[in-house]
Amino acid sequence: MPISSQDCIEHRGQELLFWPGLPSVKHKSDIYLYGKGEDKDMFDLQGFHEAKDVADAVQALTANPNAEIISGGTDVLIRVREGKDAGKALVSIKNIEEIKGVKLLDNGDLFIGAGTSFTHLTNDPLVQKHIPMLGEAVDTVGGPQIRNMGTIGGNICNGATSADSAAGMQVLNAIVCLTGPNGERRVPVSEFYTGPGKTVREQNEVCTGFLIKKEDYEGFSGKYIKYGKRKAMEIATLGCAVMVKLDKEKKHFEEVRLGYGVAAPTPIRCPKAEESLKGASCTDTDRIENYVNIALTEVRPRSSWRASKEFRLQVISELAKRALKEAIVLQGGQVNA
Repeated sequence: MPISSQDCIEHRGQELLFWPGLPSVKHKSDIYLYGKGEDKDMFDLQGFHEAKDVADAVQALTANPNAEIISGGTDVLIRVREGKDAGKALVSIKNIEEIKGVKLLDNGDLFIGAGTSFTHLTNDPLVQKHIPMLGEAVDTVGGPQIRNMGTIGGNICNGATSADSAAGMQVLNAIVCLTGPNGERRVPVSEFYTGPGKTVREQNEVCTGFLIKKEDYEGFSGKYIKYGKRKAMEIATLGCAVMVKLDKEKKHFEEVRLGYGVAAPTPIRCPKAEESLKGASCTDTDRIENYVNIALTEVRPRSSWRASKEFRLQVISELAKRALKEAIVLQGGQVNA
């Protein structure tokens, strides 16, 4: 049954208003975010709009510069509850089916919808076959409840360097697909982050998904390792992703990619370290040690309550070697013990 303006819940003496010319909530279940009775101050929101498709979401965002996107809500609602985004209006893209799931395109590229949940990603047959590292990475996020709700789009677009998918998307050379009032644009993930919690996505743009080109996953094996104080329900103290492509004999590196989360203000790659291993033997301990030392010159970790800069540098060094060795083994190569 449609809800009249009288049914809208009041907050701090003001009725929650919606956008002129746009439909408001249609069912009482749609306004659960606002709270009732004693819980009415749980979330300080200006309004809520359930977008029916991407174009509708872009229209709603453009109509209200104070609006932001919500999908799984595992990050957004925390910020609202803490007061960081208090008074914001929310545009929900949670039920837009066109931005969910994983597709193998005719040219062999993979497209991952931004609204795809972590649980879906981990269990998707295409992910398991072509990019299992990414599925394993997002399986380290929070607990089952968070993984069922949280989405890959939110994990990347919140700009957090600690996002468990971020390092993997870096080494996969993912392309971020954004749709706004002027149409679609594509941004390499290496150019997507501008600072801690900041990206190039405009307020009225919707991330529809991520494109991973065939040449960026075919022939590679990869490994993501998350370091935290516990194995579950933990934000990464450091995350490391490595992808390798070996020669036909499985003895030498053709290509190596090394990416980190929480090793700098934004997720990063270490191109100089990667270049140092081209053509090297998988068992050349000196070259591998040199690769680690070069990586240490490319990172910029900081001290925080989770770990000191010095400790993070030690973890960066260890994970660079450990993830590399595991990626080699996954491709059938040999490593020194």
